[in-house]
Amino acid sequence: MSFLEDFQASLEPLPNILQRKYALLRDLDKSLQGIQRQNEQRCLQEIEEFKEGVKSGSIAPGTSLNKFSDDAQDEQKHAIRIADEKVALAVQAYDLVDAHIQQLDQYLKKFEEQRREKDIAAAAGTPGSNLDGNGKPAKEGGRGGRKKSRLAAAAAAAQVAAANPPSMDLDLPVDPNEPTYCFCNQVSYGEMVACDNPDCKIEWFHYGCVGLKEQPKGKWYCSDCSGMQKRRKGK
Repeated sequence: MSFLEDFQASLEPLPNILQRKYALLRDLDKSLQGIQRQNEQRCLQEIEEFKEGVKSGSIAPGTSLNKFSDDAQDEQKHAIRIADEKVALAVQAYDLVDAHIQQLDQYLKKFEEQRREKDIAAAAGTPGSNLDGNGKPAKEGGRGGRKKSRLAAAAAAAQVAAANPPSMDLDLPVDPNEPTYCFCNQVSYGEMVACDNPDCKIEWFHYGCVGLKEQPKGKWYCSDCSGMQKRRKGK
């Protein structure tokens, strides 16, 4: 099952779940309104009885109504409990929708990463059959072949990023204070690899942006640092 089908399957029961929560919220709201009206009438009645008592002389003038009856206070406590239940239900509904939004964000990132890997493979001349059923590049055999293709893919990644900027605008919320990495100048996500040059200006790179499919064995240098080392050796 692809990630899109997986997300659709998880999304299918969401409307019914939300509908049940909203129906329960409406029932609680009706109950709360009824208790509030009843409590308001009771409190007004007790205030009127207090005024009548002052007028009739059964209650001394200057005496204050310290508190309402136990029944009135119980109604108020019941109303508070119902209001707390409404808040808890609203929070549950919000968290449920937010969890699906975050899941969708992750799926969109995976989709964009796979699209970039396909573009890099096409630019580097990798045969289409080298992709597995999930759209991910198949593992290469042999350590030497992987090391050779790594530098070529990294150079191809830079060319593809410059010539073909991503056409899919994810429009995802990003913290402006979150640091960015890689040639793509994006935040950290998915699998990343660090350049072994301690003076590397970028330091961390996304696998898809530099043509990697798995963690490299031994030291690994980005295309910028690798080119710099070659120029130093040639002098």
